[in-house]
Amino acid sequence: MKRVVITGMASITALGNDWKTFESSLKLEQNATRYISDWEDIEGLSTRLAAPVEFTKPAHFSRKKIRSMGKVSLMATAATEKALEESGLRDHSSLTNGETGISYGSSIGSTAPIVAFGELMKNKTMNGVSATSYIQMMAHTTAVNLGVYFATKGRIITTSSACTSGSQGIGYAYEAIKFGKQKVMIAGGAEELCISEAAVFDTLYATSTKNSAPESTPRPFDADRDGLVIGEGAGTLILEDLEHALARGANIIAEVIGFGTNSDGQHVTQPTAETMAAAIQIALADAQLAADDIGYVCAHGTATEVGDIAESQATFTTFKRAVPISSLKSYLGHTLGACGAIEAWASINMMYSGWFAPTINLTDIDNRCAPLDYIRSGGREIHTDVVMSNNFAFGGINTSLIFKRWHD
Repeated sequence: MKRVVITGMASITALGNDWKTFESSLKLEQNATRYISDWEDIEGLSTRLAAPVEFTKPAHFSRKKIRSMGKVSLMATAATEKALEESGLRDHSSLTNGETGISYGSSIGSTAPIVAFGELMKNKTMNGVSATSYIQMMAHTTAVNLGVYFATKGRIITTSSACTSGSQGIGYAYEAIKFGKQKVMIAGGAEELCISEAAVFDTLYATSTKNSAPESTPRPFDADRDGLVIGEGAGTLILEDLEHALARGANIIAEVIGFGTNSDGQHVTQPTAETMAAAIQIALADAQLAADDIGYVCAHGTATEVGDIAESQATFTTFKRAVPISSLKSYLGHTLGACGAIEAWASINMMYSGWFAPTINLTDIDNRCAPLDYIRSGGREIHTDVVMSNNFAFGGINTSLIFKRWHD
């Protein structure tokens, strides 16, 4: 078995694209939720809230190289380029000689081309359908576009599993290296904001409708929560075989030591605490750790009633103590396919800073949630060598990742 380390990582978020800016926003307890005026005339839509990213296409992205990319792929590519540069692999032979693979996902591709295909099916016209329309909208658009842009020739694993797309991307990349199939993996997830995504959750009565007070929502684990807020962004981790990283003198950031994933097998949208707990336990077993070794848990924490309660119960079932926990979705909204990667990036950075962000808007903990140590206003100074990040998705897909501080 190979040891798997992280040598580069980067994110694009609604609170900034570098850790210094992002952490500063966390400490100020800034909420990225905004009222979306463009949604005012959508008949039947209850929410008007989202957490958009201010993203500008990098100037050096040539038209020829990005013509098959929508915004989701552009964000994934920008985050990945930055992560590769940090890892020292951007111009390394390993990137293009087959040693590097990709494990990356999103809930869906760019949604704009769907309109043209809808017109094709409804009105029998090809207007708006181009040679790149499908490439931009397909569920595996991020992974494929990354492979082409960076000329990788290793395996491509496409993870389109809703809210676990990013975390499965990291987990499957970790396994590809652990079992000797690749030396390096580009891993993570991305999502672009679209009204269609808000509508999906709106039909389930799962979106927040605090439209007149965007700063007050979402409210994970709070008794007054009324649903989630959709966000967007991208996150990339560069995973590498430890021996390969040491041989080239790479700067090692952290180690991936555990991954667990399973499925409920019961309901598409109603989570099951027992199998959520099982996924966490699989990750602990993979890492060969006891629950007491984990110093912090980054919660999925979507601010939906059923989800918050089930997740908290699953966490307490495993830890049997009030483990410190918080939800970054209280700042960024639910970034869907990107959340697992962004939250992994943030958890690792918080581990090194020794300060862990609170769940904002958590003023009255729902008494139906398990008795965990919910980090609230002001955050918490914690010294720990190990952190866990959990995500749970439609279809009853559960994931748990464990990261360890790197010691020379």
